[in-house]
Amino acid sequence: MKKYQIKADNQVTLSKFDPDDTGNFKKTVGDKEKAKALTKGYIEKMGQLQERLYASGKRSLLIILQGMDTSGKDGTIKNVMSGINPQGCQVVTFKTPSEQELKHDFLWRVHYSAPAKGHIGIFNRSHYEDVLITRVHGKISNKVAKQRFDQINEFEEMLSENGTAIVKFFLHISKDEQKKRLEERIHDPEKYWKFNAGDIEERKFWQDYMEAFEDMISVTSTERSPWFVIPANRNWYRNLLVAQIVVSALEDMKLKMPPAPSDIDFATLKIE
Repeated sequence: MKKYQIKADNQVTLSKFDPDDTGNFKKTVGDKEKAKALTKGYIEKMGQLQERLYASGKRSLLIILQGMDTSGKDGTIKNVMSGINPQGCQVVTFKTPSEQELKHDFLWRVHYSAPAKGHIGIFNRSHYEDVLITRVHGKISNKVAKQRFDQINEFEEMLSENGTAIVKFFLHISKDEQKKRLEERIHDPEKYWKFNAGDIEERKFWQDYMEAFEDMISVTSTERSPWFVIPANRNWYRNLLVAQIVVSALEDMKLKMPPAPSDIDFATLKIE
């Protein structure tokens, strides 16, 4: 996992990360099945740890997913989080701010959506959109972007100090892989619903987005709220890494089931 974690104050160059990386696994059917089996084990462990998180009600976990269009944010949620009890999990997607939201600071709607104690929150895109698409399209200046980076770091530090662990994933795909996935949406009737003409337009700004992501990750990866650059060309390896990292974050909380009520003697309790 440490191979993919960005240390605080490290300058990130995404071209140094291979989107097609599969770690110690070969790109064979056998190794792919081994990775899937490991992922299944992590998903089962995640479910057990989530139950402790929910029962204790003292901590929370925020998972942030960012990446280019087709990078696999939805697929990660569908597959990796399949063992989580929906009762203790909330998925939030941040789209274009509403008129009401624009009357407040850009983090206003985000704080409202942060996970409650005992819960896991998943942001499918997040407050980082406000230093990505806005910057790429010139809607904010570099000065404002820097201010927002500082505000994001302070916001996430505040969440951390109040019991919310944060893990942030940049799902890193290649431009060729994105082309392949967009073409699948065009040619497969089962995927028509996923197609958005705007994705093709945004693709024209690929390099601008890469530079914006590099700045974002470099400035906002902290000791408490680290970024992980996840190679995402291979869905099975992406799922394994994300599952492993989420389980590690939950294990670090050292979660325990709450103690039994002191006024009940379970050893002698009988139900007629």
